[in-house]
Formats: sequence, structure tokens, C-alpha cells
Amino acid sequence: MDWLTKILKGSGHKISEGQYHGRYGDDRIWEEPSTPVDVSTDFDHDDLAVAIARSLEDYPEEDQKGKKVVDTESHLEEDEQLARALQESLNVESPPRHDAGNIFQPFPSFFSPGYRICAGCNCEIGHGRYLSCMGAVWHPECFRCRACGLPIFEHEFSMSGSHPYHKSCYKEQNHPKCDVCRNFIPTNAAGLIEYRAHPFWMQKYCPSHEHDGTPRCCSCERMEATDTRYLSLDDGRKLCLECLHSAIMETIECQPLYLEIQEFYEGLNMKVEQQVPLLLVERQALNEAMEGEKNGHHHLPETRGLCLSEEQTVSTISGRPRIGTGYRIIDMMTEPYRLVRRCEVTAILILYGLPRLLTGSILAHEMMHAWLRLKGYPNLSQDVEEGICQVLAYMWLDSEIYSSAGSDVAAAAAASSSSSTTSKKGARSQFEKKLGEFFKHQIETDSSPAYGDGFRAGNQAVQKYGLKSTLDHIRLTGSFPY
Repeated sequence: MDWLTKILKGSGHKISEGQYHGRYGDDRIWEEPSTPVDVSTDFDHDDLAVAIARSLEDYPEEDQKGKKVVDTESHLEEDEQLARALQESLNVESPPRHDAGNIFQPFPSFFSPGYRICAGCNCEIGHGRYLSCMGAVWHPECFRCRACGLPIFEHEFSMSGSHPYHKSCYKEQNHPKCDVCRNFIPTNAAGLIEYRAHPFWMQKYCPSHEHDGTPRCCSCERMEATDTRYLSLDDGRKLCLECLHSAIMETIECQPLYLEIQEFYEGLNMKVEQQVPLLLVERQALNEAMEGEKNGHHHLPETRGLCLSEEQTVSTISGRPRIGTGYRIIDMMTEPYRLVRRCEVTAILILYGLPRLLTGSILAHEMMHAWLRLKGYPNLSQDVEEGICQVLAYMWLDSEIYSSAGSDVAAAAAASSSSSTTSKKGARSQFEKKLGEFFKHQIETDSSPAYGDGFRAGNQAVQKYGLKSTLDHIRLTGSFPY
């Protein structure tokens, strides 16, 4: 009866584990559904009938040498009772299974071989082991991961849409990775995925990189990834290679761009009559000049441009530096430049090492300071003066990005300096266009009262009344028209 005892044992087993929880950001919870697999052995009604028939076979009687004869009638009755019990047990429905993490209904464990069709290969399963999951039955080797194509032998898997995945493959495809260290972003103390993201570039990174000294590009503000190299400027700033491609590194390089912006102002009927020197300087020289300036407003925490009104000596960059070992700037050549006061403006200073579009927007901003002083505008409040200067910087960026050759006057300026490598009209890369959008985004979203609120009030006035009427109103009242 050992073979009959094996029939009475369980026909299959089910293993069901918990769910994996994660989070995208602070308000998105990532749940990876874990679906249990029902592994069943193939023992159906036909096999049971064969087993019962075998149990009813004749038992050998005792030979004629005095051995005891078995009472076959009572033994047959016992086997018939056992067979009836087995048959009745097959007619009893299994209790329902409920799994909060599994949206798929369980598949019955007993099938007739003619109805067991593998959902993977569409062939009959026949006798042997099979899987019951996702509302279907499968050959074990046909139940495969959507990502890697290998069979899923684990008792727990992940789902995306109607496709199964290994848990490791699902994590590789869906768990966010840090754009800086390239590792999976770790979970926080609550077991949720938490990361930081740049508001414009959407660069995702681990929160720890905000405090571990990971450098940012001084132009585009993206963090330096582990598999990239940033250029180290001599004043401690870092510059990514994409921003370096159009960076202006010396005073003479910036002159064509200066002429271009002068033409831009002339096209707005705002020509600057006086010849104001433009100097590219290091951060230290800019800070020293700012300390010696009695008037003017400065954009903290870092000033990248300055319109001077006082006489002083400034150290300007006279030669393009070289890139040495370790991707650092070397051989920086500077020379002193004595500023003489011939009018209300003595010079415009711009921080070196910034991309052309950023350098141009800073220059357009400082040119507006110069224009206001040279045209005799009264001392304006910080929000009005910085606000209207930001409007001109924004207008110049807009003309550079959205027209094939900028404004008509800017195109003429570019033609007059076509030999320069810094103007680059008609050859702007997709990244440079994106960079221009970023600089506009910075102006639009600036949170400071003077530069941010001032720009938004000035831009609204210009949009409503035009630039000339807005400037006339500022001259008369010292405020923006509303």
C-alpha cells in the first residue's frame, strides 16, 4: 500500500512572499507587485482510476503447505471504501486564496490533460510539472522574463503591464539610478526612494551629493558625474566640457560679442554713444573692483558682471590660458588696466570662463546699467534698475535662441565679425540652445526681490506698454507703469 499512501499526500505547494515598496520623490510610491507561483504536480483523475484499479487486483492466496489464506472479501471491501474516500475528496472545492499583492485569480490545481495548454508555447502540457500563475498554466521553461528572456524559476516575480520579470530585472529597468554616482538611489529611513532633481535639467541624484563636495558646473549648474571630467578654473570654479566648448576665456575674445550687443542696443534705438571699455577678469579682480565701487547694485552670492563708475586699476586677462594636467587651467596671463573717468561709466567687467550665451546676457545686463547712467536717469531703486537690466538681458537671449540669425542688427554685427570663433552664428548646437533656455529660466525664476521680482514687474510693463514707454515712465516717476 506504499504507492497508495503517496497518492494521499499533497499534490502541490505554493510559496507567496511580500511586496517591495519604494518611492519616486516625496509623493510617488513605487510598488513592485510580487506574484506567487503555484507549482503543481500532474496527478489527475485518470491516474487515480489506475491506482484504484490496482488496489482491487487479486491478492495471492496461501499455498497448500499450511500457510494462512487471506480474506479477500474483507480486504476488497476496505479498498473500495478507501477508493470512495479518494473520489469524494476530489469533489470538494479548495478554499479560496486571497493575496492583497496579487491581482490575478488563482488557477485550479487539477486539470484534464486535454485542457492544459501552455500559455508560452501554446502546446499541451501533458504529464509532468507545470506552473499556474497569471491566470494560465505554463511549462516551467516557458515562463520567461520579459527583460532578459530567461526562465523565471524563483517563487516570486514582478509584473509590468501583463509581462513577468525577474525581480532583479524589474529593479534594473524601473528603480531610479543616480545621475552622479550611477548607483541605484538608496531608500531612506522609511524604506522609500528619495532623490533630488535639478528643476530645469531634471538631473536626478542622491541627497548625499549636496553635502559630499560633489562639484557643480559654474555655468549650467549640473553636478559632475563620476564618469565625466570638469575643467578646474584657477579661482576654484568648475566648468563642464559642454559649457567649455563656447566659453570665452580672454578679453580680446569677447570683443566681437561686445560689438554684437552694441548693435542689438542700436536696433532698439538705444545706442550707447560713448566707448566704454570691456574687460574680462578673474573672480578676485571682480570682487576687488566691486569693493572699490561706491555706487551700484550687486547680485549676491556671486557677482559675474559689473558696470564701473569710479577710476581704479583693474587686472584683466590678456592671453588665453592653457589646459594642463589634471584638467586644470594653467598659464593665466593678466595685466593691469588703468580706468580713467571720461564719462559716467569707466568700464564694464565680466567674469571670464563662461559660455558665450551667458557672457552675452551678463554683458547685455551691464550695458543697460551703462545706458541708464549715460542717459541721465536719476538714481533708481534697486528693484527698478536691476529689473529693467534683466529685461534687456532676457530680450537678448530671446533674440539669440528663437531667430536663425538673432535680430537683424545682431546679424549685421555677426557678419562684421565672422572671423571670430566666439560669435558662431548659424552653428549653434542643440546643447547651446538648451543652455540659452536655461539662462532664461534662471532669470524667470530668480527669487530675489531686486533681480527676480524686479524682472517680472519690468517684463510685464514692457509686454503691456512697450520698451520705450516703460523707459519714459521710469525717467519721470522712477517706477514701472502698471
